[in-house]
Amino acid sequence: MKNFLKLFLLFFPLFFLTSCFDILDKVNLKADGTGEYTIILNASKSKTRLASISKMETINGKKVPKKSEIENKINEAAKIFRSTQGISNVKTSLDFDNYIIKLSCNFKKIENINAGLEKLKAQNILGKMVPTQIYSQNIEKKIFTRNKVNTFKADYDKMSKADREVFNDAKYTSIMQFENAVKSQTNTAYLLSPNKKALKLEADILDLIFQKKQIQNTILFQ
Repeated sequence: MKNFLKLFLLFFPLFFLTSCFDILDKVNLKADGTGEYTIILNASKSKTRLASISKMETINGKKVPKKSEIENKINEAAKIFRSTQGISNVKTSLDFDNYIIKLSCNFKKIENINAGLEKLKAQNILGKMVPTQIYSQNIEKKIFTRNKVNTFKADYDKMSKADREVFNDAKYTSIMQFENAVKSQTNTAYLLSPNKKALKLEADILDLIFQKKQIQNTILFQ
């Protein structure tokens, strides 16, 4: 399926049959390296259209997944995350009235999230193009890194016009909250909060595909 569900999260297919959706990726990191990870997919702006699509068998030549299929994928993803060393307190929520999906968990170190994503990819819940080594940390050097990921431009260029339209109004937000104050960062596209304990990046997904904005960032703490 050549749309964002194959490039990013295969277990949220219904949500990517419309171009008006938001992805929120959030990390809350403590000084000892433990923390909480949350991802929220919000297509509430398109809930009327999605409600109509959900009643169809196919759209643009693609099978429309049933709600039960989406629930099964979410439950499977949660089960895999629970089995990942260092990850605990895995929670999921599905709001089919407003078309909002949330997955959250606690981690002992940020690299546990990378491992969880690797396991999802191994079970074909994530697409092969999905980056998994997205975070790293060196507590002794007080450095936290959002690693560079590959662009999806080559895949985007191969898409049909109808599939490309999925991205037209899609938004991505990354929020990173810290117990320690930030001393410096390498990507000033991230906005630093007044108390210097949070960073926020907002971008159109198309800007990320065409690398007009970069996700990678190296953060040094005070």
